[in-house]
Amino acid sequence: MSETINKTEAIKGGEFLVKDVTFNEVFTPEDWSEEQNMIADMCKDFINNEVKPHFDEIDSHNSPEIIPGLLEKAGELGLLSLSIPEDLGGMGVDFKTSMLATEALGSGHSFSVAYSAHTGIGTLPLLYYGTDEQKAKYIPKLASGEWKAAYCLTEPSAGSDAGSGKTKAILSEDGKHYTVTGQKMWITNAGFANLLTVFAKIGDDEKLSAFLIEADSEGITLNPEEKKMGIKGSSTRQVFFNNVKVPAENLLSDRENGFKIAVNILNIGRIKLGGACMGASKTAITESVIYANEREQFSRSISKYGAIRYKLAQQAVKTWTAESAIYRASQNIDDAIQRRIDEGMDKGKATLKGIEAFAPECAILKVIGSEVADYVVDEGVQIHGGMGFSAETNIERAYRDSRINRIFEGTNEINRLLTVTMIMKKAMKGDIDLMGPAMAIGKELVGIPDFGAADTSLFAAEKKYVKGLKKVLLMVAGSAAQKIGAKMAKEQEVVMDIADIINYIYVAESSLLRAEKVVSVKGEAAAQNELDMMRIYIYDATDAVAKHAKDALFSFAEGDELKMMMMGVKRFTKHEPFNVKEARQRVALSLIEKNEYCF
Repeated sequence: MSETINKTEAIKGGEFLVKDVTFNEVFTPEDWSEEQNMIADMCKDFINNEVKPHFDEIDSHNSPEIIPGLLEKAGELGLLSLSIPEDLGGMGVDFKTSMLATEALGSGHSFSVAYSAHTGIGTLPLLYYGTDEQKAKYIPKLASGEWKAAYCLTEPSAGSDAGSGKTKAILSEDGKHYTVTGQKMWITNAGFANLLTVFAKIGDDEKLSAFLIEADSEGITLNPEEKKMGIKGSSTRQVFFNNVKVPAENLLSDRENGFKIAVNILNIGRIKLGGACMGASKTAITESVIYANEREQFSRSISKYGAIRYKLAQQAVKTWTAESAIYRASQNIDDAIQRRIDEGMDKGKATLKGIEAFAPECAILKVIGSEVADYVVDEGVQIHGGMGFSAETNIERAYRDSRINRIFEGTNEINRLLTVTMIMKKAMKGDIDLMGPAMAIGKELVGIPDFGAADTSLFAAEKKYVKGLKKVLLMVAGSAAQKIGAKMAKEQEVVMDIADIINYIYVAESSLLRAEKVVSVKGEAAAQNELDMMRIYIYDATDAVAKHAKDALFSFAEGDELKMMMMGVKRFTKHEPFNVKEARQRVALSLIEKNEYCF
């Protein structure tokens, strides 16, 4: 069903479903260099020393100048220019290093949102699609923090369906300027941004175009700050454009290229959001462990109780496994970018193409990261008990602030649908061979099982489990494609079941590869926590995949075919007995002894 990739054959986006890699071909967080760790430490110090003392004041909005001031301080340290090339005054780090910085800054709550909006969707459209003149004019100001950026895409009647936006741009008769009229909402950084990337349709165009509009232009007005459930300190306002004149040279990229810009920038935003969620999760786990160690009930620290240890362990398992997947994908993206540069492509275009190649993984990791963070903060509140419901604790803020992540950068439902759609399109174009492996699974189901010689190597069982999950995916997705066909896009429940199976596979395999790599470096005994977390995740994943597979199959299959596939689900998700309680206890004990997230 699958084959091992050699060193010279690069894996494609989505191809993890049918091809295997060896552990020495993936990047893991244990591989960070001293320089990369220094960047991460600088980011963490910035959050702890500059941002954290102002959390309450930022959330109150009584001092709206705090976040712009913090962005300027971040600019002085070079934190706004990590992804900007050196020839434009930036640091020009690779993609995974920028991901590490995003993670390290992810626990900054409202500031982190402002930072991500400025350095991501606010700056990157200009960086990757702007002319030399546009970049020379604006990038140095954005890199230093002198100017702040915002991204104006969403409209009241156009949320997930961004292409249906009604904002209009009319080109003047002399061709020297556009007049932009329309309304944008949920615009992060709107209250203090100097430069807006605005999406509008020119004349009667069907597709969006993009414009760089200076925020002090005549005709731009703002609604008051939105009152929100979380990220209260983040500036979020509606922006109105009333006959705003925009110089013709401020058209960003080609006419009607706006939707493409939006999609490609969102690919970056999705995986970056997953990274930021990891930073927030690790901080929330540390706060949970510290509280559990300090809080006493019945004359014992609550960290001594099994129910609390279960929660701590599951927080760590979900975070560590998601992190494994995020940095695996980040290296794949870096490799894809470098290959295109080596082939002679401009670095900016190579970056976009490299990230676009792994768009399915970006969608997967947005979903995984945001849902892990939600789980972690939810259990964090529970561990804190009544104090978790009090605004005196940071876990209360973390709980509220986390909720937006399942909506940001496309809802998780949209991203699940996109994951399956993008992988299916790759298969239809011949970029990924799903048909051959799927047909092989069909033959395997009606054939005699191969009981060959037992493999007793350390990771044999886990490799078998992961291969089994891939077989379930190919069986269910292949049958759905045949039975439902063109109507599959409308069967959203089925598609989301398939997406969840894909998500479990990616994280399970990434965790397995990371654990293998750790063992290869420091040995089995010293890697007990990593082995436990990987095995706990795969143990849980086999049951979850079986449930999603059954839900999908029961909705479109019947008769003997259904019976055969149900036998396949049972066979491919079978897991040998595993003392998951003891494994969780060991993970929790490591956290408790270190009094922090320590993996």
